Amino acid sequence: MSTATTPTIPEPPVTGRLPALDALRAIGAVAVVGHHVGFQTAVTMNTTWGGWLARLDVGVAIFFVLSGFLLFRPWALTVATGRPRPRAKRYFWRRALRILPAYWLAVVVCFVVLPGNHPVSAGDWLRHLTLTQIYGPGQLRHGLSQTWSLATEVVFYLLLPLLAVLAVGRTWRPVRTVLLASSGALLTVAWVAMMGAGWLDGALHTMWFPSYGAWFGGGMALAAAHVALRTGTAPAAFRVLDDLASAPLACWGAAVAVMAIATTPIAGPRDLTSPTAVEFGTKMALYLLIAVLITIPVAFGGPTRAKEVFSTGSARWMGHVSYGLFLWHPLVIELIYLLEDRPLFTGEFVNVFALTMVFGLMYAAASYYGVERPLQTLGTQSRRRPTGRGPAAGAPAVPATTPGAPATTPDVAAPA
Repeated sequence: MSTATTPTIPEPPVTGRLPALDALRAIGAVAVVGHHVGFQTAVTMNTTWGGWLARLDVGVAIFFVLSGFLLFRPWALTVATGRPRPRAKRYFWRRALRILPAYWLAVVVCFVVLPGNHPVSAGDWLRHLTLTQIYGPGQLRHGLSQTWSLATEVVFYLLLPLLAVLAVGRTWRPVRTVLLASSGALLTVAWVAMMGAGWLDGALHTMWFPSYGAWFGGGMALAAAHVALRTGTAPAAFRVLDDLASAPLACWGAAVAVMAIATTPIAGPRDLTSPTAVEFGTKMALYLLIAVLITIPVAFGGPTRAKEVFSTGSARWMGHVSYGLFLWHPLVIELIYLLEDRPLFTGEFVNVFALTMVFGLMYAAASYYGVERPLQTLGTQSRRRPTGRGPAAGAPAVPATTPGAPATTPDVAAPA
């Protein structure tokens, strides 16, 4: 039976957790690993099912939609419940603790270990340590090519406090907030149009933030709708999201069908050839739809068997270490090929994928337990420090972790 008519699923205000989303981040991270291994082994170009591997970069869309959802939700929820807005200073501090130390460690290791990065120039260090390596052609180095999406996502982190104020306003109006959050799609449409007009470089500017405004905005719109449903302020039309969530297999089956469309040439080439503006725009739209269809059953509605599976300890652990898997798996792939003296675009997909997952998870676990979780604890302790402003002052700026600490809600998806 649909849960749409029950808009008050038990969830503490502001700090309510959505633990099933941990596993969703893990799915996105594993998809990206499959995409990169498929390219490295040339399976994406040489087999009849290679198109599915080529389009596993849809994991990036999942990450961006989740980031928009989880990071914007606290702003919407505090306004909807009459609490003080999150503090931007605290938000930026916790974002920095969550993202930068583990990323900086990966940069140092890749620059030192991988021969293809030698010699490393001062410009390489500066660009990668400041996440500005996407603003010029050919600046992504070995083992770090996946960090383009992190550099893009950081722009969203920096803009979010302003975007949140503009979208939510002073009073809670859920329909207005959903519409304003969705306007990120207009930014993407305008950006793609400028590519089509020849004003922007299809190889370079597809990595910049405006290309993905629709994905982040889609996540923000879902967050606003979620808050409206949970606070009983949603119009009847929003309840379709809870209805859809009650049929997860239908949503995920629809996502697979859209994915099948994306595997065709309509979404652009499988290799590194730059897509046309139409192909790129089509791919952005299809990936957004897939990410939304995958997210709805996990974020909305009442308790389901699917949410129970996604909330198991093993699934959530994978979510906790997914940021580390994102950071380290390209290094693992390169080391496999270096140690075996294997030429690029060779190798058996299943074997390379299995090795990448095993050793990638080992690196990811070391990163999580040695760097990420201790710093998440530091950020949580900072959040809980008394402020002297009364009970409402303890409202957190952001639900805490990525890829997640056990005691807090994940607030970012590892980009790809």
